[in-house]
Amino acid sequence: MRLSSVGGAITVCMCLVMTGLQARAESLLWAYREAVAHDPLLAKAQAQLAEDQAGLPAARAALYPHLSAAASVGGNRAHVTGIGLPVLTDYLSDSYSVTLTQPLFNGQALSALGVARARVRAGAAGLVQAEQHLIEAVADAYFGVLKAQADAHVARQQQRLLRDIYRQTRAFLRVGTGDPIAVQEARANLEAARARTIVAHNAVRVAREALIRLTHRRFRRLRELGPIRAERPHPDHVAPWLAAAFADQPLLKEARADLRAARATVQFRERARWPTLTVVGVAQHGLGLLLPRVEVNQVGASLQLSLPIYQGGGVSAETAQAQAAEAVSRNRLRDVRDLIRLDTKTAFFNLQSSVSELNAARAAERAARTSLQATRKGYEVGTRSIIDLLSTATQYAAAQRSYNLALYNQIVARVALKGAAGVLRPADIVAINALLIRRSAAGARHS
Repeated sequence: MRLSSVGGAITVCMCLVMTGLQARAESLLWAYREAVAHDPLLAKAQAQLAEDQAGLPAARAALYPHLSAAASVGGNRAHVTGIGLPVLTDYLSDSYSVTLTQPLFNGQALSALGVARARVRAGAAGLVQAEQHLIEAVADAYFGVLKAQADAHVARQQQRLLRDIYRQTRAFLRVGTGDPIAVQEARANLEAARARTIVAHNAVRVAREALIRLTHRRFRRLRELGPIRAERPHPDHVAPWLAAAFADQPLLKEARADLRAARATVQFRERARWPTLTVVGVAQHGLGLLLPRVEVNQVGASLQLSLPIYQGGGVSAETAQAQAAEAVSRNRLRDVRDLIRLDTKTAFFNLQSSVSELNAARAAERAARTSLQATRKGYEVGTRSIIDLLSTATQYAAAQRSYNLALYNQIVARVALKGAAGVLRPADIVAINALLIRRSAAGARHS
């Protein structure tokens, strides 16, 4: 197991120490720390691993010596006839024994040990999978909130711009240089902008609730994403990422361990027909068991062979059931391999695409801003129509939303690729957290 809950907790604690005051309650690192502490799926995976680990010594116990002791004390009344004069007597009897049993050959117990070991491997892989999934979920939710807030900011900004345009058209109409149709167009666009603002604000609420669900904590604000440069995958070839996925992906490791456990279970069921060989040693003391005043002390050992002959068809039925379960696990492993191949390639190509998408969106946003400024000035001097201005304002808002989408997709795509390859670690949260800035400086990301 490369990444355990203990190791993850130690890493996070070290990160908190290194980041110091930067890891405040509104940071991505805070969100991850709270999610680790409160996520039920992670706690479930930890408990599952603890259960699987406890099953390992339980399986070994069948191969170890078993020592038992027994004791009894009783009062008796005996009436003895046939050996002379009748005898009626009261006496005490006691018996003490110690039995040591050591299996010499038990095929089922060996198979059960194999099942237990495979379950531990599966549980360990499941825990790593839960930890990596949580990192992805926290990153998605955190940047989902930031994107929703950025879109809400764009909606408010567009509403203010269209309100100014609407007021300007009314002012022109009052002084006799305006057009009633222009006023109606401006008002219609303003009402549409108000509706988009409401939708955007509700999207923020939904996104915040998604993050609260993971952290089980409410927050006032989050740090924004600072200026970033689009990054391509490193290495920039899909083959190394596929190799890493097939080697490190915990979902694949879990599926492999499940298949090993299923095969060991088939072996366990088949070996129910096998004989078992056990050596048994007994030390026994008895007083008054046969005759009132007779004391017996004996020590003995025996070799016991047990051979099941017919179990009502249960062995065959249970073996067939285990073989069917093995087929399920084998086909699940094939499906997981295909899924991992698809997810890794998809994440790789998405990260590659996000680079050009972010660069193009940034350039389009700047061009749309310049176009809006020029069109607004042209409208004020009468060289551009209200239709031109409203169209340019709509294009600028769309360019801003596209930029927000491309910006946060680039960060999430980095996390998704590492998650698909199975190499996502808490240190990646720290690296992304370093890209965050205080809200007061958030405007720098548009520069």
